[in-house]
Amino acid sequence: MTEHTATSQFAPPPIPSVRDAVRNVTGYWWVLLTAGIAWVAVALVILQFDQASVTTIGILVGLMFLALGVETIALSTLDVPGRWVWALFGGLFTVSAIVCFANPADTFAGLADTLSFLFLIIGVWWMIRAFLERAINPLWWMGLISGILMTALAFWTSGQFFMHKAYLLLVLAGIWALMQGITTMVRAFQIRALREEL
Repeated sequence: MTEHTATSQFAPPPIPSVRDAVRNVTGYWWVLLTAGIAWVAVALVILQFDQASVTTIGILVGLMFLALGVETIALSTLDVPGRWVWALFGGLFTVSAIVCFANPADTFAGLADTLSFLFLIIGVWWMIRAFLERAINPLWWMGLISGILMTALAFWTSGQFFMHKAYLLLVLAGIWALMQGITTMVRAFQIRALREEL
């Protein structure tokens, strides 16, 4: 084997091929946009309910947890530091979805009882995610503010009675889906802008 072949075998890939690979990956920005629109649609459906069945709400909340779990697990496959945190929270959200689907009626009552704890988990995750995205996302502070507000809401919710929690669960599940949809759509347009820069 000549010296020229040995060096070319272990040479790093040229910069244009990395740029092309990133450009190909960012070409799927529309998937995030579609997911964001779906989140907003779920939010509108939930916020339209005034006397919805308990089972329907349990299933919708399960679908929200499942979508968030799949999205978070998909993000954990990226080659970034701290991706195990994404995987951990993705697993927690997926387990929450399975529990919701197992018994939607009990899920609604259980969610109303443990609403403050769920909001605390979501608030902490949003704050952690904001700091993980700080280097690549100029709007990371939106996630941080949302996480702080959700954490404050968790402490406020812990003192409410069950009936108030049931209605609060409907309203806040809709608000949660709406905030998730808006941030997902913002990410989609950021990825699209990155693609156009490349």
